[in-house]
Amino acid sequence: MTKLVLAIDDDKLVHHVVDEALARTCKILHAKNGEEGLRLAKKYRPDIILLDVEMPGVSGFEVCKQLKKLEETTEIPVMFLSSRADISERMRGYNAGAADYIVKPFNAEELLARINVLDDYRKTSSQLKQDVQRAQTTAEIAMTDSGDMGRIMRYVGQSYHAHDLNTLSTHFLEFFMPMELDVAVAFWYHQDAMFYSSEGAIQPIEQELFEKHKDGSRFVDFGRRTIINYSKVSLLIKNMPVDDVAVYGRYKDLFPHILEATDAKIKDMEVSEDALNKVEHIGQVFAELSDHLSGVGDHYSGKVAEFQAVLESDKLANLEPSERERLQELYEHFTYLSDELTIIKYKLGEVTEVRQQLIESLNKIAKPWGEDEVASQADIELF
Repeated sequence: MTKLVLAIDDDKLVHHVVDEALARTCKILHAKNGEEGLRLAKKYRPDIILLDVEMPGVSGFEVCKQLKKLEETTEIPVMFLSSRADISERMRGYNAGAADYIVKPFNAEELLARINVLDDYRKTSSQLKQDVQRAQTTAEIAMTDSGDMGRIMRYVGQSYHAHDLNTLSTHFLEFFMPMELDVAVAFWYHQDAMFYSSEGAIQPIEQELFEKHKDGSRFVDFGRRTIINYSKVSLLIKNMPVDDVAVYGRYKDLFPHILEATDAKIKDMEVSEDALNKVEHIGQVFAELSDHLSGVGDHYSGKVAEFQAVLESDKLANLEPSERERLQELYEHFTYLSDELTIIKYKLGEVTEVRQQLIESLNKIAKPWGEDEVASQADIELF
């Protein structure tokens, strides 16, 4: 289906670049200022809005804020177009409600790629919205009378039995549903970053903010948003109740507990994965060594049998007794080595069996039982 894109900018060249990039895949509406853009957005409800930051009259930030206040346009992803690349401007754009931020000048290929990302985000969010709302309602009913620490303890139990990041993220996001908080989370797993959101998909600008602040302060506040950082997990809260001092303070005291538990779980998952990989590698080396020794042993045993046959034949009848005695000693020596090789092969077999038991034990640690046996916070009676 053709996407409807609204471009709001006072620069004719930008409109030309937008046409060049999107004409084949999108229907494009053009507005030369904020007032016209707001009018077209309310009338046509485009799939995506491209919005200039600096315009005569109403600024792009103000236009975006108004778009997010209107029921008919609040869900439309907005991408800011700006000549300023500093992080403070991106954070200001995100606070205004933007889903992405692209720096001028940009080329057609870059714009098209980021439009496609935003469109995927829009579709995913729309598909998952109803499911998220149903899950939130169920969780709220189940947790109405439960205390904060009770739910934290329930989450710790759930996280212990989570053996992959997708399962862990499900339990993690479920924790925030009764609080009516819109959150996203980043798991810093080994050298990779995995992002999850209560909306079902993470916005590009959120991902960028996570990455920019990963090594920053424990708490990063900007507007109604707060990022809380730990070494293996970062939490973005998009609607912190900054106007309610008591609730705001309680959340800042409460959330580090769940983040500490999550941080420890991810570290354990990394250690378990590393251990499994090392055991697999050791097993592969031993298997190769066992195969090699098996071949050597078979060849060696064959040669020992040939040696024995020569000793028992009449071919050595003319040798001196001392020479025959020397050959007999050599035969006994080779027989001893053959027996030692057999023992080594046996021991390698034992090592292989122990390795398999170790793998099974590590897998039980990583996955204590099936996911269908792990209770969610929504279907457990809490205390």
